[in-house]
Amino acid sequence: MIRVTFIERDGTRRDVESSPGDRLLDVAQNAGEPLEGTCEGQMACSTCHVIVDAADFAKLPPAVEEEEDMLDLAAGATRYSRLACQVWLDPTLDGITVRIPADAKNMQGR
Repeated sequence: MIRVTFIERDGTRRDVESSPGDRLLDVAQNAGEPLEGTCEGQMACSTCHVIVDAADFAKLPPAVEEEEDMLDLAAGATRYSRLACQVWLDPTLDGITVRIPADAKNMQGR
């Protein structure tokens, strides 16, 4: 199992378990986090924008240009921002901490 800690908009920390190969967006949505993922992982929006803990960010493969372009459109993006639809969990990411941006909105009501 891979542990993921979500820091919610109000600062509450919540730990969830996932499996290797899971996509961070799916893990977040299944855990009830307010990430919309409107484009279903096609990198055509930024509604699954998350901020990865600096120590964990270095463990991720670099974002491709298309992801960087979408992050440019994300409100509140930082140098540690990623699209959750582009983060696939593996054992090297066990214990990853991800912050849900304060302006995250889920228009689908999940």
